[in-house]
Amino acid sequence: MEPFITHTGKVAGMDRNNVDTDQIIPKQFLKSIERTGFGKYAFFDWRFEADGSPNPNFELNRKENEGASILVVNENFGCGSSREHAPWALQDYGFKAILAPSFADIFYNNCLKNGMLPIVLEKSVIEYLLKEANDAHFECTISLEEQTIVDSKGFKTEFTIDSYWKEMLINGWDEIDKTLSYEQQIKEHELKTAN
Repeated sequence: MEPFITHTGKVAGMDRNNVDTDQIIPKQFLKSIERTGFGKYAFFDWRFEADGSPNPNFELNRKENEGASILVVNENFGCGSSREHAPWALQDYGFKAILAPSFADIFYNNCLKNGMLPIVLEKSVIEYLLKEANDAHFECTISLEEQTIVDSKGFKTEFTIDSYWKEMLINGWDEIDKTLSYEQQIKEHELKTAN
């Protein structure tokens, strides 16, 4: 995985509560266990009309949200089934971080395990970011090392993250990489127990 240390990107807002994983990536597209190729199906039922044309009323189809890499959403994002395809689809679509007042637990952990940063922020901060995201030039810089978010208008806020996941993301590790970081200690232990 790519390390996540600092990211600056355009912010897109989706002021919706209880967005479930079947809305993020509908079940009919869960035909592969590869982690790529799902971005084109993200929010499929909302992004497209019945005839396949883009839905002009869907937030991510608006011109000001083109190329956004930070998604601001509302309460309980990622609820529903535990499909790991949901963070895969969001990542493949281009998102590096998702900011929300709350996430479904399994979705939150699936994001972290796949190198995408979910950040829980106060509801008032989310409301501010959702409002500012209507500006096509609105950007934020997320520093995982400092655990801060600074926007293009000078607003700054802090966030918390478990130290384990912070280390994993900064190093670009998955759980196998983390285990391999203890390779020397494992070898030493094996030598001790072999005798």
